[in-house]
Amino acid sequence: MIEKLKGIEERYVKLEHLLSDPEVIKDQQKYQKYVKEHGELNRIVPVFRNYEGVLSQLAEARDLLKDSDPEIRAMAREEIAALEKKAETLTSKLNLLLMPKDPRDDKNVILEIRAGTGGEEAGIFAGDLFRMYSRYAENKNWKTDIIEKNDSSAGGFKEIVCLVQGRGAFGAFKYESGTHRVQRVPETETQGRIHTSAVTVAVLPEAEDIDIEINPADIKVDVFRASGPGGQSVNTTDSAVRVTHVPTGVVATCQDEKSQHKNKAKALNVLKSRILDARVREEDARRAADRKGQVGTGDRSGRIRTYNFPQGRMTDHRIGLTLYKLDSIMEGDIQGIVDELKTYHQAQALQDSHTFA
Repeated sequence: MIEKLKGIEERYVKLEHLLSDPEVIKDQQKYQKYVKEHGELNRIVPVFRNYEGVLSQLAEARDLLKDSDPEIRAMAREEIAALEKKAETLTSKLNLLLMPKDPRDDKNVILEIRAGTGGEEAGIFAGDLFRMYSRYAENKNWKTDIIEKNDSSAGGFKEIVCLVQGRGAFGAFKYESGTHRVQRVPETETQGRIHTSAVTVAVLPEAEDIDIEINPADIKVDVFRASGPGGQSVNTTDSAVRVTHVPTGVVATCQDEKSQHKNKAKALNVLKSRILDARVREEDARRAADRKGQVGTGDRSGRIRTYNFPQGRMTDHRIGLTLYKLDSIMEGDIQGIVDELKTYHQAQALQDSHTFA
């Protein structure tokens, strides 16, 4: 592993020279490519150099243990203990930095939220979750664009699909896939009883043309009139679009735009993402049958989180995380949860891999 780190350092030094080369600077495409690579290596190289410095100091301190002066030996032992602890911390950091990065993490996200069990209350909570995610995206300066929605008559949504655009969006949202359970007293409840409802969330990385290619002959396109709650018409033209991938039966619909052309483009985007997601899941299932129990599998059938309103409590069942700040969480304050899930996932991945020590 040391050899790998030295190779990374050599590449880093070479990139520094390339970025100051006038010929490279003229070629902006190549220059930007090198800038990006240099930025990625810049997370690793300073840590590695720090680690090498600590190892050098450790070697010097251990030499002092041979000194005839007992005071110098005692000071050396204290210094060794501190340096070994520092080396251990840097080793853990390097292990995380050297972990293969999910190439999908920087992609945009297709976020699908659907009301499950619980009737109208589930629809209301689907709206609450959409608002929570929208606020979170807003805090990250990401753009949210609704693709498809089916309003619930009591408020909220039976289903809502949106695109979240921003670097790192999929990396932040990918652990949200699953069943979200809510426990609270619905506004329609006259006896003050707590009801339990459920909403399912699906998170798909936005597919790009380089990720998946679809034969236009395999696509069936239907147009229809957009409708609102209760089925009433909200549009006087056939602008809503439904696209079907005939070989797989995968369907996507968009009626949010007034333009049929824009709706078709959005629906195709969702269709591609759903097909790509299905292929990735099939691959993952073949590669590791035990992934069902791991964070990040995106198993939508499993209950991942409970939002208990009477107690102001949120519990993530996968990592045993409980927070008593439900009000702020529902306002989009979920970065702490995202970070905890990432840390847990990284720790699991490290256990399954050969680590650097």
